[in-house]
Amino acid sequence: MRHYKIDVLRGVAIILVLLHHFNIPYKLQDTWLGISVLGEPLSTLVARNGNYGVTLFFVISGFLITQHTLNREGALSRINIRNFYVRRIARIVPCLVLLVLMVTLLGCFGLQPFLNQAPTGIHVSYSLTIFAALTFWMNLLIIEYGWVNYALGVLWSLSVEEVFYLAFPILCLILGKSKLFILFLISVIAYAPYFRSLHAGEESGAYLYHYFSSFDGIAIGCLTALLAQKISIRFIYIKPAIFSLVALMMALYGYVPIKEVSTWSISVFALLSAALIFCCVQQQQVQNLAIFHRVFAWIGERSYEMYLFHLIVLGLIKVMYVPKTTLPDQKIMLLVTFLMVTFILSWLIEKYYSSPLNQKIRQKWMVKKPQMD
Repeated sequence: MRHYKIDVLRGVAIILVLLHHFNIPYKLQDTWLGISVLGEPLSTLVARNGNYGVTLFFVISGFLITQHTLNREGALSRINIRNFYVRRIARIVPCLVLLVLMVTLLGCFGLQPFLNQAPTGIHVSYSLTIFAALTFWMNLLIIEYGWVNYALGVLWSLSVEEVFYLAFPILCLILGKSKLFILFLISVIAYAPYFRSLHAGEESGAYLYHYFSSFDGIAIGCLTALLAQKISIRFIYIKPAIFSLVALMMALYGYVPIKEVSTWSISVFALLSAALIFCCVQQQQVQNLAIFHRVFAWIGERSYEMYLFHLIVLGLIKVMYVPKTTLPDQKIMLLVTFLMVTFILSWLIEKYYSSPLNQKIRQKWMVKKPQMD
């Protein structure tokens, strides 16, 4: 069963990512969104730290994977490895393959955003880029050679998640019966800030893109699911806690560029995200949702499709409207167009492609539990 508040959080996370990526080519500070707030343009405060949205995604992913495993199997040590991997393949691979095919096709037309670039002066073949995308080390390729392909670069975070999840069921089987699994997660969380400190501010982006820079968010999500199974809080404390956590997350989000404080800020943001998720799942589902919740929950349900395909939309916009010559009024129009086209495209892909394939793959390859008489 889906939890609408988790989908709302996903919706917020993907909007932050979309605004961040749009603001990179089309700087919004010369539009009405550039109004000064606390000495900074509002557009800068909202858009510059969109990478925290990815951190929120990591925490949510770790939480849901662990919670679903516990709900299905009763204990991590009883995880069904085959079914776990089939679920991951069914959700991840169809959209991944479609993205690669679309980028390849658009690149065949010579459109610049879909061709490989050489930001560090070293050319990387397109075949190697595709291989990195399909084998989950796009993040390492970016660290070594820069953002070599505009539309495929988003796969760095998918690389982080899937490498973690390749190991997850094996770790559950080996360590799930003892406290060693928890100790493993804590060690991953503790190591991440140290690793980021070794690469702080590097142009390679290793402080953001590397596995060990991001595993802590997923591990924090896993621990949160284990905690939520054991502990609950009284209803009267939930709303004040949620308000306080959101305020702290907003303050950290707008504080300074993530590059300047990544050593500690990513872990802190992940911890605040985990606490917020913990509070959200304490409440019962609400039947009559406010329009804000309905909209962001709808967006959140399709956030994976939006994340993978939004740079295709933005890349095509860049082909038609060169960022350097785009006027301020045009930028607002393009921002609205970018969001709406991304929403529509993602809805179409989810409804007619990824969800049907997801179901078919699961039905064909998952092992069903025997029915008890």
